[in-house]
Amino acid sequence: MNIGDELLIGQVVNTNASWMADLLAAEGIAVERIVAVADRDEAIRQELERSMAGAALVLVTGGLGPTRDDITKATLCRIFNTSLVFNPEAYAMIEAFFASRGLRVSELNRMQAELPQGCLPLPNPQGTAPGMWFEKEGCILVAMPGVPFEMQGIMEHEVVPRLRERMDGQLILQRTILTHGMGESFLAQRLAHWEDTLPGDLGLAYLPSPGQVRLRLTARGTDRSALQAALDEAVHGLQARISELIFGYDRDTMEGVVGALLKHRGQTLCTAESCTGGYLAHRITSVPGSSAWYLGSIIAYANEVKIKQLNVDPLLISTHGAVSEEVVCAMAQGARLRLGTDWALAVSGIAGPDGGSADKPTGTTWIALDGPHGTLAQRFLFGNRRDRNIHMAAMSAMNMMRKQLKGSATK
Repeated sequence: MNIGDELLIGQVVNTNASWMADLLAAEGIAVERIVAVADRDEAIRQELERSMAGAALVLVTGGLGPTRDDITKATLCRIFNTSLVFNPEAYAMIEAFFASRGLRVSELNRMQAELPQGCLPLPNPQGTAPGMWFEKEGCILVAMPGVPFEMQGIMEHEVVPRLRERMDGQLILQRTILTHGMGESFLAQRLAHWEDTLPGDLGLAYLPSPGQVRLRLTARGTDRSALQAALDEAVHGLQARISELIFGYDRDTMEGVVGALLKHRGQTLCTAESCTGGYLAHRITSVPGSSAWYLGSIIAYANEVKIKQLNVDPLLISTHGAVSEEVVCAMAQGARLRLGTDWALAVSGIAGPDGGSADKPTGTTWIALDGPHGTLAQRFLFGNRRDRNIHMAAMSAMNMMRKQLKGSATK
């Protein structure tokens, strides 16, 4: 359960819910319901009582700050028929947090050490609001701050270890296979016969998003070794059927996979971007340590920049247009020469929603890869959604790089 008016008015995206659900699934804990409620005592109380009546575990985030709109602790006191008491242990943690930043504890923050009597305080090294662990009539309730990185630290270091000690032997193991290059319906059709042969304790789910389809395999039972063996066999089955579409597993990212391949080869990459406007570079540099293999980017949004910075022949632009095989190849070649890398990726397209024509509709995108063995270019048609087109272009460019590094690209 996630508390906060900001979640209900669309001001803040509820990333806590998806992160927690993913972590719980990895631990074999099935999530039955995700709820967001307003910062109102009655709304919080009703939902907590309803959830505790039907679940063995209730996780709550939000409303533990030092300001007047943070009312979760008071509501928890009413539910558990207790009162707030000053907790010296919690205060010591808060004091240490402020001291590490050269600050003194304010009176408001001192009040965060007042916790419902009877709860187990959970350390929060990333913030000033401790987590709280309650137990009542067979239900565990854990309240945590709504700040994502604070909640995540408490979940990983305090909550999950305690839950592991209470597992009843029933296991849910999962493996996620990440694919790019084929839509959900076509992929399902291709795998239909193989899916029919899966054993009863294995399930397959298709989780599509722009630029990829995640295939989630789930195994349920009590024998961890047998479940793991079944998952491994299923993964091998997928590899045999769609190896060219698989770019990673579980928490891999396309940019992380590409980076690992470049680092293994001791090679470098640069980018030249037009329609993606730096998004490709952003994705690449989101990988820790990417400076070891990524040198930089030239964002050539205007034709003048393509000409002056990437040495693209003006005649190519006037003859073929900025969104063309000829121009995008020249962009990649110019970037590689200018930045002195082993490889260069270039992207030029019509992101939309306007600017398309009969010959080049909105979403038309050319991607080129220049490297030691020449230049490879490919045309894509992504559609009329600007944000989606930019995302798809970056994913497709990195996948072109990945396939070339793995020796499976075709011109």
